[in-house]
Amino acid sequence: MKQAKKVIITCAVTGSIHTPSMSPYLPITPEEIAKDAVAAARAGASMLHLHARDPQTGLPRQDPKLFAEFLPRIKEQSDAILNITTGGGLGMTLDERLAPAKWAQPEVASMNMGSFNFNISGAGARIEKFKFDWEKPYLEMTRDFILSNTFAQIERGVSELSAMGTRFEFECYDVGHLYNVAHFADRGLIKPPFFLQCIFGILGGIGAHQENLLHMRAIADKLFGDDYYLSVLAAGKHQLPFVTMSALLGGNVRVGLEDSLYAGKGRLAQSNAEQVAIIREILERLSLEIATPAEARAMIQTKGGDQVAF
Repeated sequence: MKQAKKVIITCAVTGSIHTPSMSPYLPITPEEIAKDAVAAARAGASMLHLHARDPQTGLPRQDPKLFAEFLPRIKEQSDAILNITTGGGLGMTLDERLAPAKWAQPEVASMNMGSFNFNISGAGARIEKFKFDWEKPYLEMTRDFILSNTFAQIERGVSELSAMGTRFEFECYDVGHLYNVAHFADRGLIKPPFFLQCIFGILGGIGAHQENLLHMRAIADKLFGDDYYLSVLAAGKHQLPFVTMSALLGGNVRVGLEDSLYAGKGRLAQSNAEQVAIIREILERLSLEIATPAEARAMIQTKGGDQVAF
């Protein structure tokens, strides 16, 4: 593993898991997404991971026109690396999932590295009345849902986006996904340094136990040596302990309302910037330095913010 001399903080601003009824602070409209993203960057995030939503209902959407409403605004007000999802929303086709990144030609795009059971049906268990009709069925259908990321789908995604100079946040929800990254590296379809985002605590993926983080890092070391950077995200209450552990191991961190809605036990985070500020304070108290956007670009070797299509 490449030891990060400075820690890259990624902020995942809205995602496609949490629904509007779960928090009044979840950014929904392009205006809200842009405002929250810029504030997170100013708080210390050097990379922003971005999804879009229907501005009326909050339903996850992959319409490039929605991304066009907030990407330029964020770029004008921030130097952060803008990282576009190719995971999209649950149940979308690959064409839908890839459309925003193919339009935007971003510095970085996410890439899920394997198919797996993806169950978020329990996420709304405490909600007595949902604001929108789509929310409850969207969550409950995941009891019988496979998040599809076949080898053919991954090959298409990395090939089409690599041709645009886009780098990747390789999202690895289990140990086997690391071997899938290695498969595409061995074939020469992706190039180091690899930015491996190891994900803990999603039902269907690897569990949120500290031993699993150490195991993921050990396997990544065997597969990639010094050709990768570790980054970690964890769902819900596991967020801060796991990302702090990643930083202590020489890795990077991801926070944001996509991954957790909270800023402490029982206390909803009022913005993405609040979560970024919390992890930044923790890291700096541990005498770890925070990477600027320019330093993050140099680490993961992106093409530069002036080379995107928006």
